[in-house]
Amino acid sequence: MAMVTSKTTLGLEMATDPRWANIAEKSIEFILTDHAWCEQKAATHGISIISRFSKYPDIVDVITPIVAEEWGHFRKVLKELKKRGYELGPQRKDEYVNKLNSFMKRGDHIEKQLVEYLLAFAMIEARSCERFRLLSEHITDPELQHFYHEFMVSEAGHYRAFLDLAKKYSSSEHVAKRWAEWVAFEAQMVTSLEIRGDRMH
Repeated sequence: MAMVTSKTTLGLEMATDPRWANIAEKSIEFILTDHAWCEQKAATHGISIISRFSKYPDIVDVITPIVAEEWGHFRKVLKELKKRGYELGPQRKDEYVNKLNSFMKRGDHIEKQLVEYLLAFAMIEARSCERFRLLSEHITDPELQHFYHEFMVSEAGHYRAFLDLAKKYSSSEHVAKRWAEWVAFEAQMVTSLEIRGDRMH
């Protein structure tokens, strides 16, 4: 199964083959487990950003409620797992996020580094939102359709919030240029990754 070459509403260059959702539904225990860990890591990374860049009030003010929401999502997915008779299980290696992290530019200018983190977060939220949309539209379980629609809406808001924050700490021109580079890198990257029905990314 391959990625589909076409722009998504989130500006991603490569859209996921919709058949992924049908395969994922057959492995719903593993998708829910991977989803739960993704939410846990999102909350943890948000806390790390607040700690590292606490001198910027907008970072604290905007990301604090996102952290709370991500942790709430973690608990919500845990509840869904238990309802279906599944356990959380061990954390899995996230090859997608690890490869994205390798694209971040390093440097000694704190605001440039902050923008890189924000763009990386925005990318993860964009791809997560796209996958949640597919699950909400293509799986057959009505409860899970609604479940994933709510996550889709939330991730779209986070994606926008991270991009908007990035523009506060750099010029719109730089953010647009760098975001285009992130989109191109992510598109090339996902073509090299196996599309698995037991992983969110």
